[in-house]
Amino acid sequence: MYSPEQETISTTSSTKVPVKYGELIVLGYNGSLPNGDRGRRKSRFALCKRPKANGVKPSTVHVACSPQAAKAISNKDQHSISYTLSRVQTVVVEYTHDSNTDMFQIGRSTESPIDFVVTDTIAGSQSNTDTQSVQSTISRFACRIMCQRTAPYTARIYAAGFDSSKNIFLGEKAAKWKTSDGQMDGLTTNGVLVMHPRHGFSQDSKPGVWREISVCGNVFTLRETRSAQQRGKMVETESQELVDGSLIDLCGATLLWRTAEGLARTPTLKHLEALRQEINAARPQCPVGFNTLAFPSMRRKDTPDEKQPWVYLHCGHVHGYHNWGGHLEEREGREGRLRECPMCRAKGPYVPLWLGCEAGFYVDAAPPTHAFNPCGHVCSEKTASFWSQIPLPHGTHTFHAACPFCAQQLSGEQGYVRLIFQGPLD
Repeated sequence: MYSPEQETISTTSSTKVPVKYGELIVLGYNGSLPNGDRGRRKSRFALCKRPKANGVKPSTVHVACSPQAAKAISNKDQHSISYTLSRVQTVVVEYTHDSNTDMFQIGRSTESPIDFVVTDTIAGSQSNTDTQSVQSTISRFACRIMCQRTAPYTARIYAAGFDSSKNIFLGEKAAKWKTSDGQMDGLTTNGVLVMHPRHGFSQDSKPGVWREISVCGNVFTLRETRSAQQRGKMVETESQELVDGSLIDLCGATLLWRTAEGLARTPTLKHLEALRQEINAARPQCPVGFNTLAFPSMRRKDTPDEKQPWVYLHCGHVHGYHNWGGHLEEREGREGRLRECPMCRAKGPYVPLWLGCEAGFYVDAAPPTHAFNPCGHVCSEKTASFWSQIPLPHGTHTFHAACPFCAQQLSGEQGYVRLIFQGPLD
């Protein structure tokens, strides 16, 4: 899998290539953020072995009689988690350095402890300006991932991240409790949800069950709504270990975890580009205008050009853009996009087709033959089938399937359609 980071690694042969644990890819972005990837804010983030371990593990537990006492206990140079039980009692758990793990933190905050800055994903949005006015539901310090520095480089996820003073504060309102062995645990306001797919991330993948991860990394069934006070039931048979294809939901953005081995099996951008050229080389034609159609280059992902293929989503017939078959009463319906297909008379939305360029979302390397409904993003059949079955969290208590490339909610019977191209007539 090609990434700009790798380029810098391989071109400087004198330096050693760092071990890559895996990558986090934000759903809803087709290869990069609308205004470009910048610094710690991007659509994908590689977790690589750090020069020096920065992991932490719990050590001493203190019970303080007042928040002031708790502040005194929590040393600025030491990581700690404070659980406020009442006005008169706070439990502080100190964390000590762990030389066996690397810690990576994810959240909305741009403060330095956050390695990967994530903002709310607005479905189908083409620019970051669309996202600014929305009140974010993503926590400033949403979660942390601990990776073992030795093979098999296991990655484990925990809710909440440490702030600039190396603290995590669970206020009076947060769900928290004492565990059977006398330790403390809790949940964050909107929670961190995780789903591990069954049969890995492959052609045979099936959706798993969404669970909530606690501050200490325990696994629970979902609360009634995201911020309900009552925690779910503990699921002792499941773990917080991330597997290839695990989905992490931060209530406003969903991340896909791909392991280094999984990415090695994924199609590369080069492969997707070859598939694009192969489709174009077959010179598909518009059955109405008889003009040759071509998928635009992967860099052009927003404005349709004159050769752009368009599809009738109800039947899958691919055409060039034309004004034929619009109906007045339908035009007033859905942005004027309901049209009658000249090939088969099926009525439905008529949209431009775009190639899915984020290779990390593909479950196989098959040709792009299917398009998501209603956005028109094109990928392989197995990939379309996989994502159409995944219930992604939406808001505080609903779930729906969405296109991984633009996060738009899927519609129609299956959520995607097989494309029917007309070959050249000569």
